[in-house]
Amino acid sequence: MENAQLVALSRQSNLRHHLDVVANNMANINTSGYKSQNLHFTEYLMPVADGSAFLPQDREISYTDMFTTRTNFEHGSIKLTGNEFDLALNSDGFFVVQMDDGTEAYTRSGAFGLDANGQLITTGGRPVMTDAGPITISVEDGQVEIAKDGTIATEQGIRGKIRVVDFEDVRTLEKVGDTLFAGENPIPAAEVRMVQGAIEGSNVYGITEVTRLIEVTRAYDATSKVVNDLDELRRQAIGTLGKLQA
Repeated sequence: MENAQLVALSRQSNLRHHLDVVANNMANINTSGYKSQNLHFTEYLMPVADGSAFLPQDREISYTDMFTTRTNFEHGSIKLTGNEFDLALNSDGFFVVQMDDGTEAYTRSGAFGLDANGQLITTGGRPVMTDAGPITISVEDGQVEIAKDGTIATEQGIRGKIRVVDFEDVRTLEKVGDTLFAGENPIPAAEVRMVQGAIEGSNVYGITEVTRLIEVTRAYDATSKVVNDLDELRRQAIGTLGKLQA
């Protein structure tokens, strides 16, 4: 019974992690550039399990183990905002932003704006990178127009080009924030199609996440019932053995 209970508890523990992932997806359903995630499980074989009084010692016990959290990089829908500094990518690739420690991170969220010094930044206050680094827009620049390829033009002329990169395998990217990713060996994105005055919405589908939430909740409840039933069997066994010894 100990083995069965340990297996059930391993499943229950990972279902709680799965529930956290689903809840985070639903919380970011309206977050610009957010990419949904899903938890994947694998089988973990225990060659020798403790307390295996009812099974041969050499029998492998199958537990549930959390394998990995995978990100869905499918593009979200483009929504017009009218903000001249909002940008959406209608193609593959990622915007490049500068982190506090000077390293680079990558995002599909193009909800940009200017800080008090006129620097182009994300909603989190991180500088948006151009081919020449961070860019500052002054009052003298006047109206700003950003072309499909990311070229920034003002009344003072061409000011730079929004940097967009891609990766040979986006599955290697590591999530470092709700919409930020870290990765190695970025390459210039091909065929960039940028839309000014728009943002890319989240790729979370509410109906899908609600369905997952129901499935995870039911599986958790079913596993909880197994654990409770095993506890009841143990109590009955202890009670019966106690009576026999008396």
